[in-house]
Parts: sequence; C-alpha cells; structure tokens
Amino acid sequence: MEYRRLGTSGLQVPALSFGAGTFGGQGPLFGAWGNTGAEEARRLVDICIDAGITMFDTADVYSDGASEEVLGAALKGRRDQVLISTKAGLPTGDGPGDAGTSRSRLITSVDTALRRLGTDYIDLFQLHAYDAGTPVEEVLSTLDDLVRAGKIRHLGVSNFSGWQAMKSLATADRRGRERYVAHQVHYSLVGRDYEWELMPLGLDQGLGAIVWSPLGWGRLTGKIRRGRPLPAGSRLHDTADYGPPVEDEYLYRVVDALDEIAEETGKAIPQIALRWLLQRPTVSSVIVGARNEEQLRQNLGAVGWTLTAEQMARLDAASSRTAPYPYFPYHRQEGFARLNPPVVQAGPFGRFS
Repeated sequence: MEYRRLGTSGLQVPALSFGAGTFGGQGPLFGAWGNTGAEEARRLVDICIDAGITMFDTADVYSDGASEEVLGAALKGRRDQVLISTKAGLPTGDGPGDAGTSRSRLITSVDTALRRLGTDYIDLFQLHAYDAGTPVEEVLSTLDDLVRAGKIRHLGVSNFSGWQAMKSLATADRRGRERYVAHQVHYSLVGRDYEWELMPLGLDQGLGAIVWSPLGWGRLTGKIRRGRPLPAGSRLHDTADYGPPVEDEYLYRVVDALDEIAEETGKAIPQIALRWLLQRPTVSSVIVGARNEEQLRQNLGAVGWTLTAEQMARLDAASSRTAPYPYFPYHRQEGFARLNPPVVQAGPFGRFS
C-alpha cells in the first residue's frame, strides 16, 4: 500500500481507503449499495488491514447510523491499527435540530458517532455539507472545542463549493481555529468538475482530496458498454437518479480508452480508473467500496504500479470537457494561460504537483 500525507497535516493515510456505505445497508439508496452484516464486515476489514487499507470512511446518514454501528463492531479489538473517518451535517430526521452544523447538532452528532463506533475519538471528522444557516464562526469554534476535548483529531469537509471552503479556511486563520485539512469530493474519469475550482483551491490551501465514487457511480466497472443494455445486476437501475448524470456517448468514449489501456497493461478497467485518480494532483486517498471479497480484492489491484505519462494523457483526452465560465478562457486563451499555468505544474506543495 502507498501512504500519503492528508493535505498539509501530519496524518499519513493509505492511498486507498474503505467506504463502509454498504455496511448495514437500508433504504432505497444504501440498500441498493449492499447490505453487509457484522460477520461479512469483519471479513472485509480483515482483508483491508492485511493489505494496508487502514482508513475506514462512514457517515451518520448511511443507513440511519447502521453503517457506523457495523463498522464499530467490525473494528472491535483493533482500534489502534486503523483510522476512522465519519461525517455529519445532512438531515437525519424531520425535526429542526436534525440537520445542519449548529453547535448543538455538532456536539450531539460527534457524541452519537463515538457511541456507535465504540471509540473515544474520531481520526477525521468531516462536515457532510455546507450549512448556510449557521455562522461559520460558530461551526469552527465548536469543532475547535471538540478537537481540544480529544474527541476529534483532524477536520475536513465534503461537497463544499470553492467559496464555502475558502470562507471557512480564512475564518479559521483569522480566528486561530483548527483548520480543515481534507475535502471529500466526487471525482472520477467521468466526473472531473472537481478540477475547475476545487483542485486549484486544494493546491493553494493544502486540502487533501479524499475521493468518493471513484468509479463514476458504478459506471466504470467495465460492464457498461456501447450497444449493450444496462446489466441486470447494476445498482444504477435503482440509484442513477441519486448521483451525477453522465451522457452515454461520453461514458463510452472513456470506456473505449480504458479498454485500450487494459489490453496494454493487463489490468482491469476499474483498476485503471482508480490508478488514474491516484496519479492526479491533490489526491490523498481514494475511497473504494465493496459488496463482497471479490470486488475488494480487485480494487486492491490499483496500487503497486503506475500508468505512463502517455497513458495518462490518453485518459485525460478521452474524458476532457469544455471548462465552464469563468474557467474556459484560462484553458483556451494564451494570455490567461500565461497567468495561470495548469494545476498539474502549479502546486506549491511538491507532493501534490
């Protein structure tokens, strides 16, 4: 396993981390992802730890807390061998205090997560969404208190826009609060919006990307191809509307490029898609999920080798999109480009660029 620093923090994280969204799967979304019980979860955790995957990611909204409970049970007796990452902020009920990141909600969410996980600290606690109704200073002071109390060791966010993340970081700097060091983001060969603003922000501010849905919401498994119906076992039948849309022809173009490189490397399409991410700027860890041991072991094949610069360029070309305004002038016009070199070359932190 490869290990990397999380952003500019001192925390070393594995290049691949395990997403526990399938643990205790309930409801139309998480039930479609999988329904891993305690015994199978422990087996998957065994495989992860043996392979060096030592970070496990979950959230309070995953199956109404069942994911945290099953993960906690699977990790029992080996807490000191792993890193636990969880999230809070999305609605967990219909009451006025059941959503957001107010002081009261954060304190309750952290204490509840600690109980479910069977631990007395969380290695990485992330805000699952930006809460426009709570002052940033209130959020940051509460998180700062929780860090000082020893309940949280590192802070991050998930699904923030550029201005939301930057406002939070600037406020933390001005007030002397604990800083966010991670941004959990959607990023894949068929979902590259992260690169327009959030990647340059990560480079500039030292935010390490933790990537969710690295296989494009299940589209980059190699089973979805031009001229074929959606496979009967694909979770996209039930979950496509929950995730980001991807046009068919765009997907097929990317899969064609992955096919070519799979033939050259002898690697599976998902392994190549994951490897591409691991060679992109700012990426600290890529979250892989698995409904069974076979899927997990295949995902493990994304580490221990590299794509060549030429192969990376082909994948970049196949998955390229026209940048939205105000970014496209910086990609198309020489004067703009001279002022802002590509992020691959511009990172102030050597390990990111």
